[in-house]
Order: sequence, then C-alpha cells, then structure tokens
Amino acid sequence: MSPLAAWSRRHPRAADRIRILLPVLLLGLVVVEGLVLDRQPAFPHVTVWISGILVCLSAAPWPGLPLLARAWFAAATTWTATLLLIFGNPPDVVWGAGEAIALLVLLSQVLLRAPARTAAVLGPLLGLGCMAVPVRDTDPGRFTLLFSVLAVVVGAYSLLLRLQAVQRVRELRAVRTAERLELARELHDLVAHHVTGIVVEARAARFTKVTAERAAEIFGRIETAGDEALGSMRRLVTILRREDAAAAPAGTTPVAGLADLRRLAERFSTTGPPVVLSIEEGLDDRLPDHVAATAHRIVLEALTNVSKHAATATAVRIGLRTVPTGLEVRVADDGGRPARLSDEARGGGYGLAGMAERAEALGGSLTAGPAPEGGWLVTAVLPL
Repeated sequence: MSPLAAWSRRHPRAADRIRILLPVLLLGLVVVEGLVLDRQPAFPHVTVWISGILVCLSAAPWPGLPLLARAWFAAATTWTATLLLIFGNPPDVVWGAGEAIALLVLLSQVLLRAPARTAAVLGPLLGLGCMAVPVRDTDPGRFTLLFSVLAVVVGAYSLLLRLQAVQRVRELRAVRTAERLELARELHDLVAHHVTGIVVEARAARFTKVTAERAAEIFGRIETAGDEALGSMRRLVTILRREDAAAAPAGTTPVAGLADLRRLAERFSTTGPPVVLSIEEGLDDRLPDHVAATAHRIVLEALTNVSKHAATATAVRIGLRTVPTGLEVRVADDGGRPARLSDEARGGGYGLAGMAERAEALGGSLTAGPAPEGGWLVTAVLPL
C-alpha cells in the first residue's frame, strides 16, 4: 500500500475533503485563466474555457457517477476541443494548467482502479490529452514539455502502484491458500484420527462378544474420542471464523510437541496394538517447537493408518532420534489385515499426502511402504 493510500485510510474525512477541494481549485484556476486571457478571439477563447470547466468537473468525485464515465467524458471533451482548435482557429496563448492537471488526476485514478483492458485504452487517451493541451497554442513552449514530463511521471508511478497492488493480492491469495491447506491437514489429522478410532471400536464391539464391563469400557473410549473430535472441530471452526485467520501465516504456531506425542502413544495403546515409544535422551530440550509439532502430526497420521489398514497388528514401534541430516521419525507396525471399514471411512489417501507435505514444508522428506521384516514402515527426516 502506498503512503498516500495509507494516509487516506487513517484520515478518511480529510481525504474526502481534499478530493473535493482539488477539483474546486482547478476549476478556479480555469476561471482565472479565462479572465486573464479574455482578449483572445471569441470562439477559441470560449472553447478553451468550456473544455477546461467540463474536464475539471469530471475530475470531481460525484456521487453515483462512476470513475470510468467521468474519465471517458473528460477524454472526449479535451480531444474534441484540441482538434477543433488545432485544425480551426487556434488561440494566441493557451495556458491550460487547470485542465491538464485535472487530466493527470483522472489518469492516475484510471491506471490504479480501472480494469486492465480499459486502462490500456483510456490511460493513453488521458495522458496524450494532457500533453496536447498546451499544443493548442499558436506557439507551444515550455508548458508542452512540462506537462509531457508530468504525464509520463504520473503514468509510470500509477502503474508501479498498480503492479504493487496486484502483487499484494497474489501474495494474499497464496497466504490464504496455504492457510486453507494447513487447516485441511489439521482437520484430517485431528478429526480423522478420533473418528477412525470410534469406527474401529464400534465394529470390534459389533463383531465380537463382549461382557458388560468390556462394553462399558469400549463405550467410554468412544465417548472420549468423540469429545476430543468435537473439541478439535470446534477449535478449527473458531480459527476459520476469526477475521484475521486468512492473514495469519500458515503453520507458524505449533499445536503439539513431544509431551503430546507421549500421551498420544498411551491413548492409542488402550484402543489398538501396544505402542513402544523410543525418544532419544535429551531430545525434548534440543528439538525446535515447529519440528516437534510436525513430528507429532506425522506420528498421529501414521497411527491412524495403522487403525485403518493393520487391524491385526500386534505391536507398533515409534522412534525419534537425531541423524546427521536432522530428526528421524520412524513408525512401524508388524502388519495384519485391514480393518473392515466402509469406503467413506477409508478416505482417499490424503493422510499420506499430508504427511509428505508437512515434511517437505520443513525441507525434509518422507517415505512410506512395506518394511523388509513385514508390516508397514513410515520414515520421515526433518532438518533441524
């Protein structure tokens, strides 16, 4: 945003007064020019006076009258007067300062606000019209050079501001897209994990005989997972409803760390196969927060996939250690048949893509596939 635009937003009333005052001053300048040069022949004198008054009135921000309509009218008026005077009876002396400045004001507004195709046509008409105002004189002098330079400077500066505005819009869209992708990953990682656990527990209770005590335990875990899923959804909806959510950089605030990873492993062990968690000694103090948060999300998604695709797995091994290239995160299970889930519950492979995106966002890498000793292995390397 340009300094002038920023000042206009901070002082809207003063900016409105200046927008109205400027055309009034230009109109007064045209009137003064007409009175000083009233010794001119009648036709060219009246033509210059009427053209200047109409163009200055077009530069004023009239309510209900759009900018393009005023700009087209001003361009048509000034070029009509210029052609009539050049090919007819040119005046002896033409200052034209008020009309030329009004054309510069319209030129700047058109280049900043008009659609690209319209600005490409209307902008040159206004700029060349400003240069042609002094040419009406029988002896064009320094005014022609002055307004030519001003037209070029105003046009170039307005185009620069327009390009900056376009670039800002692109950057804002990129930030919003990144934020939506981040929230989509959060939704998948948090909610899908809990919902998958609920579905697995419910199907296990449906196809196996359980005692009343075991059923109460299963229902309790289902209730806990449901509450956590609702809480996660509520937090995400709160973020989406915030006015500044789209403007906040994506992924800058970690949501979990190694302590949460340990609790995650404990919760998973109560509903799925036992989890053996191995974290290198002293890693809690040396691991950056954003790397710890990414490691937590990768493990979360990997455990969700274990619930979906390795229903008969008997053990899951999770290891975090430092290697020369960074932090290595390994999640391995000993295989088994997939859980009996519906097509809707199985998902579309977005979890694996989300894990890879998280690792690549930090400059790392992720691989997933069958382990040599059987089962499935997910390995991520995150630079430190």
